[in-house]
Amino acid sequence: MERSLLVKELENCLGKDKVISDPVDLMYYSYDSSFLARLNRFIPDVVVTPRSTEEVSAVMQIAYANDIPVTPRGAGTGETCGSVAIKGGLVMDLSPWDTIEEIDVANMQVFVRPGVIHAKLNERLAEYGLFFPPDPGSSIMCTIGGMVANNASGLRAVKYGCTEQYVLGLEVVLPNGEVIVTGGIQSRSIKNVSGLNLTKLFVGSEGILGVITKIRLRVWPKPKGRGIVMAVYPSLDDAPASVLEVYQAGILPSGIEILDQSAINAVNMYRPEINLPQGEAILLFEVDGNPSSVEWEGLKIKEIASRRASQVEWATEPKRMADLWEGRSVVATAAARVRPDGSRVFAGEDISVPLAKVAEALRSIRSLGQKHGVKVVNYGHIGDGNVHTAPVIDPEKPDEVEKANRLVDEIHRLAVTLGGSTTGEHGVGAVRAMYAELEHGPAVKVMQAIKKALDPKGIMNPGKVFLPEGE
Repeated sequence: MERSLLVKELENCLGKDKVISDPVDLMYYSYDSSFLARLNRFIPDVVVTPRSTEEVSAVMQIAYANDIPVTPRGAGTGETCGSVAIKGGLVMDLSPWDTIEEIDVANMQVFVRPGVIHAKLNERLAEYGLFFPPDPGSSIMCTIGGMVANNASGLRAVKYGCTEQYVLGLEVVLPNGEVIVTGGIQSRSIKNVSGLNLTKLFVGSEGILGVITKIRLRVWPKPKGRGIVMAVYPSLDDAPASVLEVYQAGILPSGIEILDQSAINAVNMYRPEINLPQGEAILLFEVDGNPSSVEWEGLKIKEIASRRASQVEWATEPKRMADLWEGRSVVATAAARVRPDGSRVFAGEDISVPLAKVAEALRSIRSLGQKHGVKVVNYGHIGDGNVHTAPVIDPEKPDEVEKANRLVDEIHRLAVTLGGSTTGEHGVGAVRAMYAELEHGPAVKVMQAIKKALDPKGIMNPGKVFLPEGE
């Protein structure tokens, strides 16, 4: 369909206020936080901002009838080109649809629309002594719809897991405009093993199967106590060894973060007043629960960490905890400071490896950086083996871009070789689709078959998660 006719039909369907077609405005939808989007401009033909399931369904019917690609989008904070229209067509911006429909305290669940911001949801839930546990670093920006689409997790996945563990049901508009509800059309139960688990199918599907328009989430009681142990290690290998010893003691922290030497140096250059202690690694163990159990677990972790660490501190006072956590909270921004003329790029930033391989992965990434002449800062969620890498280059220099791309390719392949994954929480998008067969083997054909069954015309977020059959 000619673009002008498409715009006109969408305006007739939604109203002019929900259709964006000005070339300047469309530029805002041509990128996310990924390095790939920084190097390219994937400009959509038109953007729509529906505010009801009926409007989403009507748009999908138009797109389906005219074979127009549709890319669902939340806040656009992703790092894999997942919400960018790499094949052109229509972007469906769901971020303005931010209604918290109902907080069902008695049944420990909440009903939300996809544009609800994670931090704002937890602010509301706190009024009832509840919270939604997954905790991505972009909490003040990212949407619940985006978290569901990417099966996000974050800092506290060690204890609380990924988003999928909290999604009880979904309302989804399929590519042809049909509306379905997963998890039971009237259900408010927490347990349901009836039928195929379609909810889990759509969680983490990154918009390639349909548009999520309503989410039913399980929520938990908010912990009353919290504490942090900081441990400094002169040897990198001692850090994961301490984590294992904590687990073997029967303790499950809510989060365990690692900063290697590159990250420690970056933070101290960026914020000298933080003055992180020097070592090959720093671990931050966070525990939460009732105050008495928090105190016992924190002191026990301190005792265990002291066997290997050169310096250990335990804190429950809010100001001191904030001070201890500050180094971890600024490391993503601080990474660029390791090179005065450099910029941190989001690529190869999200591998996941077995816990026993974390030290090997960090050492290997350091060696790969040296091999390709690229400075790399490493940190991440060591408790579940999720390693974040931050290459720092001058993106205006083509030779450095090429070096970074070669480095990132080797980082992804390293993760699979070590028995891990190319992504632990940020999703596949377009950036990692080429590794699907390497990681999953023949299972990719099953994924493609499911995609074809639900989206026979291939209009839903094309080019994401895995390459089309035959490519």
